Amino acid sequence: MSITSVRIKEELNNSLKELAEKNKRSKSWIINEALAEYITKDKVESQKWLDTLEALEDIKNGRVIDGEEVLTWIESWGTENELEMPKVKE
Repeated sequence: MSITSVRIKEELNNSLKELAEKNKRSKSWIINEALAEYITKDKVESQKWLDTLEALEDIKNGRVIDGEEVLTWIESWGTENELEMPKVKE
């Protein structure tokens, strides 16, 4: 494990201290958990953005599925006549 020095605002440090005491954890543990959660969230958000850009490119190039076909397909789920997933129209 590496050591990194960080300046923390006094009010955050006080809250961190209280949280550590309340949860019987070290400040370091709480900071590591918070940082890991932040990094994971950032990766998820970055991937969502890339997926959105890809989807917009698909729309721009006409690679879409008709909404009515999707609704008809969903309505068929669990019935005797369940339909296959609609295909992308290019």
